[in-house]
Amino acid sequence: MNETIQTLKTRRSVRTFSDRPVPRELIEQIIGAGLWAPSGMGRQSPIIVAVTDRALRDRISQMNADVMRAGGYAPEGEFDPFYGGPVVLVVLADRNVGTFVYDGSLVMGNMLNAAKSLGVDSIWIHRAKEVFDSEEGRAILAELGVEGDYEGIGNCVLGFSAAPVPEGAPRRDNRVYWAE
Repeated sequence: MNETIQTLKTRRSVRTFSDRPVPRELIEQIIGAGLWAPSGMGRQSPIIVAVTDRALRDRISQMNADVMRAGGYAPEGEFDPFYGGPVVLVVLADRNVGTFVYDGSLVMGNMLNAAKSLGVDSIWIHRAKEVFDSEEGRAILAELGVEGDYEGIGNCVLGFSAAPVPEGAPRRDNRVYWAE
């Protein structure tokens, strides 16, 4: 089977990361794959905030957990929605571009699959929109020098699994309709 298709078929979300650091060279390759994602009319509106600083990563994780709790989706007490992953690649996209959500989603997909191809585990964590629409989230972006009207699309959490990576579920039938 083609190596790319094999990667697409075997990538799984990891929910238990080890403390093992991800080499910067691999992070840069994963980011590069994200930057090469297709975008509407070639506008390339998504940007990536690469968070490797543990204090900032923990702060964003806490903000994400707070959003989950506010919606009734998270337990009380200590909870890390990033599952201990040491790297968070936050994808944001320019709200003024009509295809910004789709463009940012393609960046996320490229990075998740690139990570798998490089032996790095990953998971897409939502709520980047709520986190970076908050006053605190906008302040973080300003501190990092991010200017513009960006909306959070997703958090690509990277690391190495602390447990065996699960097998994929069988694909459901009747999901393709041919018009020949």
